[in-house]
Amino acid sequence: MAMFFYEFMQRAFAAATLIGVMAPILGVLLILRRQSLLADTLSHVSLVGVALGLLVGVDPTWTTLLVVVLAALLIEGIASLFKGYTEVSIAILMAGGLALALFMMSFQSGQTTVSINQFLFGSIVAISENQLWVLLVLTVVVVSAYVLFRRPLFVLIFDPDTAHTAGLPVKLMSTIFTVITGAVISVMLPIAGALLVSAIIVLPSALALRVSKTFTTVFIVGIITSLVGMYIGLIGSYQLGTPPGATITLTLVALFSLTVLIQAIKKRLRKKDIVTDKTSFLEK
Repeated sequence: MAMFFYEFMQRAFAAATLIGVMAPILGVLLILRRQSLLADTLSHVSLVGVALGLLVGVDPTWTTLLVVVLAALLIEGIASLFKGYTEVSIAILMAGGLALALFMMSFQSGQTTVSINQFLFGSIVAISENQLWVLLVLTVVVVSAYVLFRRPLFVLIFDPDTAHTAGLPVKLMSTIFTVITGAVISVMLPIAGALLVSAIIVLPSALALRVSKTFTTVFIVGIITSLVGMYIGLIGSYQLGTPPGATITLTLVALFSLTVLIQAIKKRLRKKDIVTDKTSFLEK
């Protein structure tokens, strides 16, 4: 296809591949920890880093990374004050971060509106070579961490008390996981946008959890779904001239909706077969 002759599309597909491999791993773990809103919270808080960078004249990528990592540490700190109610820290940071971002943006000139919109909505086709290298490093870190610490992570997710009794550094592991999630979101922000990055992380994972029966297949299905959604979204965006992030998100929503619909039809047919079998048995 002609679009593959353009360097920006080659970088976009390379970025889509890396995100497609990395995002479902984080997404599955976030959902299992019942922290699916954490990605959305950190993406909103990241706007503080964008506003700060534009305000002081520094590359927003670095200020966003700093702010998101600090926010991740703060989330863990607040969560420790409300044991059993970890969603409280997420709600506080989401509201406070968005309010602070809007407050800081009010001091900026109108010329920064375009830059802010880039981080709000993102554009994977505008990814630079440096961003691609950073994305590659993060993907290697996430995949390696999952492979090396898969068993301790599962114990931490499903039974934190057992993990603590077994001598695992529960708080440290949780903090590192949240910080890595924040770092990934900060890098994905100019690519996917603050409004869509959480959907790209969570949707493939949610679909995988619905159709998979083992943890191994959950991650495999999640990665395949993410890659398919990213590729179809990119191709559709190029052909239709629509925003890449929005097209990718709508593609993932369509895949999830189609999966739910097929499962519902299968369940209905299964019930119908059971009723038919019972009726035939009674008639005999």
